[in-house]
Amino acid sequence: MSDPIEILLLGDLILDVPDPDHWLAGIAPLTRAADLVIGHLEVPHTRRGQELQGDVPAPGADPDHLAALARANIRMLSMAGNHIADCGPEGIADTIAELARLGIAHNGAGADIVSAKAPARIQVSGRSVSLLSYNCVGPELSWAAADRAGSAYVNVLAADGGPSRPQADLVEADPASVASMITDIVAERPRADLLVVALHKGITHRPAAIAPYERALSDAAIEAGADVVVGHHAHIARGIEFHDGKPVFHGLGNGVVVTHALSPGQGHAARAEWVERRKSMFGFEPDPAYALAPFHPEAANGMIGKLLWHANGRIEAGFVPIWFEPPGRPVRPSPHQRTEIKDYIIRISIEAGLAPLIADDQGSWISLK
Repeated sequence: MSDPIEILLLGDLILDVPDPDHWLAGIAPLTRAADLVIGHLEVPHTRRGQELQGDVPAPGADPDHLAALARANIRMLSMAGNHIADCGPEGIADTIAELARLGIAHNGAGADIVSAKAPARIQVSGRSVSLLSYNCVGPELSWAAADRAGSAYVNVLAADGGPSRPQADLVEADPASVASMITDIVAERPRADLLVVALHKGITHRPAAIAPYERALSDAAIEAGADVVVGHHAHIARGIEFHDGKPVFHGLGNGVVVTHALSPGQGHAARAEWVERRKSMFGFEPDPAYALAPFHPEAANGMIGKLLWHANGRIEAGFVPIWFEPPGRPVRPSPHQRTEIKDYIIRISIEAGLAPLIADDQGSWISLK
């Protein structure tokens, strides 16, 4: 009987400040010890391109920083998100070219919708892992089409009937769009021993909250054949549940997010306006000590999703508590912090209306009560 495979799941990754290895160093011993690490690449890595209008645009990060992900053993990346097209088709092309050079498997963005949906595949100890990812929060201009670079997506409808965009009240996934996602999952299922579906979804900066569409969409992915669903986008951890015995991480929060683009004092009009509007929308003032990660105070409580994939296909799920130290670097917490973070993840799961969970003392393995 072969040994179980340990897989770690990271949330959003933004490395657009110098010395990316330093910002990864606090968790790199964990990621290097795992058999496979899957993360979400939030922004394009490019030195060119034209800024996309339609969301609060992120700047392109240095393409050289992607090599730090490879050095930290991050071997698969989802890319379907609201910022991946912020530097236009050139930004997507440059990012994909560098990931290919580094041998990092990726899915969710491309020169057109066909390439954006092409599954990422990797072999781990003789077993196959596939990754599909979908942007569920818009903006619609970031979506790939037959003749447009962008992200794979699920169209989630806004309560006011307006376009899908991150700041809208997104309430229900369009049935035709969900059916398209299901078709992708069903088609990939025979190719994969383990199929991971990543959904860029949810309500940003609000503790515990899960939007009305999130559970139904995650359930649909599991029922179509996904072995695990991972969520990101909210920049704060969300709850965990099981559907048909399969784990759903509704929001992994930040993996490593260090950027000046969200801090006060912006010279960019749209980003400066968002810094101020976010305060009134979500009711918090960022701690000035977190200059590179000015998120909700509770976002300092972080986690890395964890899977133990046995040779018979059985999956154990859990999480590794992490703490974000100022100005935004993830590190292993102290024993006291670890207990507090473990309890926090369990509490927000209950507050979100999910089934109560239990976790071991380390927060490593979870199960239904």
